[in-house]
Amino acid sequence: MLKKGEVKMIHKMIKEGLSKSEIARKLGMSRDTVAKYAKLPEGHIPAIKREATSTTVDAYLPHIARMLEEAHKLDIHIPSSSIYKEIQKLGYSGSLRWMQENMQRHELRRKVEDEEPLVNFETAKGKQMQVDWIEFPKDGLSAFVATMGYSRASYVEYVTDEKVDTLINCHMNAFSYFGGVPRKVYMII
Repeated sequence: MLKKGEVKMIHKMIKEGLSKSEIARKLGMSRDTVAKYAKLPEGHIPAIKREATSTTVDAYLPHIARMLEEAHKLDIHIPSSSIYKEIQKLGYSGSLRWMQENMQRHELRRKVEDEEPLVNFETAKGKQMQVDWIEFPKDGLSAFVATMGYSRASYVEYVTDEKVDTLINCHMNAFSYFGGVPRKVYMII
């Protein structure tokens, strides 16, 4: 299953006249994959249907959460390897990595940390837009990301370079997408 940006890139390269073989070579995927996604209507990405399943570590998550809460009260950090050894004694037969992935998925460490209250940075409608580049060196792509300060609505465009002309075109496309030009644009460097 390809990501939305990869599918958009396939459609963009087809519009530029590249063959499916050339696109496959540039994006590091098979020609059949390129052909499959090129047939789809532009902007359509099939949804992945996944059923929620229980895992071997699910039964131990409450115990792990209690361990982390107790450690936090004592201002102690418990390494994952120690948690792993503890739940192995209770009968856990899965891997350390699987346990860590599930702890991360359920955000167990984050739930017990004292977080500073977040101060919302609020702006008036249409006052500002924040812009940044996200680079994907492996794919040779960059994503132009523009986020409106008030609504937090985002516009993302995948491009092959970060030249000034490209930057200007991305800004124009973002302004068109949002239906206007904000008073200020902040470029995050």
